[in-house]
Amino acid sequence: MPPADRIEHDAPRIALATVAQGWAEDDDAPALVAALEAAGAWAGPAEWDDPAVDWAAFDLVVVRSTWDYAERPDEFVAWAHRVGSLTTLINPPAVLEWNIDKRYLGALAARGCRVVPTAFVGPGEDPAPVVEGMPPGEVVVKPTISAGSKDTVRHPAERRDDAVAHARSLLAAGRSVMVQPYLPAVDRVGETGMVYLDGELSHAFRKGPLLTPGGEPVEGLFAREEIEPRAAAADERAVAEDVLAAAVAELGVDRLAYARVDLLRDADDRPVLLELELTEPSFFLETDPGAAARAAECFVAHARRAKAARSGS
Repeated sequence: MPPADRIEHDAPRIALATVAQGWAEDDDAPALVAALEAAGAWAGPAEWDDPAVDWAAFDLVVVRSTWDYAERPDEFVAWAHRVGSLTTLINPPAVLEWNIDKRYLGALAARGCRVVPTAFVGPGEDPAPVVEGMPPGEVVVKPTISAGSKDTVRHPAERRDDAVAHARSLLAAGRSVMVQPYLPAVDRVGETGMVYLDGELSHAFRKGPLLTPGGEPVEGLFAREEIEPRAAAADERAVAEDVLAAAVAELGVDRLAYARVDLLRDADDRPVLLELELTEPSFFLETDPGAAARAAECFVAHARRAKAARSGS
């Protein structure tokens, strides 16, 4: 936390939820903290799994670099609900609980969103028919609860047996699995990531291809990504806005404090949803000069409203 003499005594207090090894690797953290302080907030990291943290002492808790949650999702969801009962958490506990399991992609597809074709397999089910039923070409196998591309593998077209074996190893560990075709456009044009704050587009960026055919699973908290600025195309914005509207309807909320929509292009050059990140997405603030200030403005506004509500004013 910043020194008290740099912050007004009635400034809103904002905790940025992280994990011990995540804060130092969070490239957004320095710019975001500086922007929050410049906006008049008291802001700093708090480890989500530290029992000594007094979450009720904060006006707002923003989930940021809690990148180990996939290893203990039940504990993380329980933490979110506990914190949400003590103070304001964004995104809210119910949103986090829904979003950490990528089976939400099925719900969004059912609402008419353009989504990368995805099949799901649960423990006790045979993944072989699902893998073999994918269109010709490479396939991606990963757990439905994952972060940072951990346990995610791109399997070559001629190695479907490896894809089945990978799926079975995840299922044997009690994890649900998702199988998707690998869309070749990612190797040519990459992904488009779009960050929304309170429903408004803040900025977009390009993510380079991350998975190599038959590559080893990611070690550590996350895979390093190739990121650069990119302007979102009109058709990408349209798909992103459809996705956000569907998510809001599915969740029964007025709006989402923050969201990152990651899109790829399919064989027909149409943007399709790869992931909707509502839990702990990196914002890649360095890709846009005003991004940190916009994020801070959003979070401080939430904190001030929460502080006013707590004081009854």
